[in-house]
Amino acid sequence: MMTVLTSLKQIRDKKGLTQVEVAYKANIAVRTYQNYEAGERIPNVHTALNLAKVLNCSVEELFPVIVPK
Repeated sequence: MMTVLTSLKQIRDKKGLTQVEVAYKANIAVRTYQNYEAGERIPNVHTALNLAKVLNCSVEELFPVIVPK
């Protein structure tokens, strides 16, 4: 199961983008994006939608819901 850390990074890598490029295109600070990718922060809805648009995927792909068993 993917975590936020792996899903953001994997999708970004798959698209061939750097952290700086994603942050710039999503109109957020690079450090803020790095915190999202490291799992240290969670973006608000507006930022999550921007990230999904930049990475051409759904918010659900970026931030999978983990359902406990």
